[in-house]
Amino acid sequence: MQVATALGISACGNNPPRNPADGCAIFKEKSRWYRNADASFRRWGVPVHVQMAILYQESRFIHNAQPPRGRLLWLIPWKRPSSAYGYAQATDGTWDWYRAATGKRGADRDDFGDVSDFIGWYGDQSHRRLGIPLGDAYRQYLAYHEGHAGYARGSYRNKPWLIAVARKLDDRARSYQLQLADCAGELVSGPWYWPF
Repeated sequence: MQVATALGISACGNNPPRNPADGCAIFKEKSRWYRNADASFRRWGVPVHVQMAILYQESRFIHNAQPPRGRLLWLIPWKRPSSAYGYAQATDGTWDWYRAATGKRGADRDDFGDVSDFIGWYGDQSHRRLGIPLGDAYRQYLAYHEGHAGYARGSYRNKPWLIAVARKLDDRARSYQLQLADCAGELVSGPWYWPF
């Protein structure tokens, strides 16, 4: 009985936030997330609101999100279209690059702390390689989605649907930014917050 209860509590910790459209509500419900996202910001410079907008778009904050499986003969579940997994929908190759570059060999794509650091690191790489400002959610997302080489080639220009998604993401990032400006004092002064 105790094991089942412990497993149930552990599983609840992975549930997406109840109100994913409200940055303050997210961090009040998931208090460790703010510490993780703020630590990523301090390390890499990608603002918390940009990180959160990307994670919302990629997984809706579902820790084990994966692309849907294809179908063989319209019936039989088949392979997934990519190895994308977790909060950030990072592929195996990109995640391996992050782990090798940062020395975080044990980082997991379904751990929010690891993923917020990954988003910061990737944004920093986009800034260094492509000159994209760290706080430019629109362009950061295009580079995130297309990869650095694809962004440099302008592959997104032939994808009006992706440009529309990036614009929505930018709007969400601005909304999170305004919300977080209202509650930042509460989040930083909470008894659980120790920046390190």
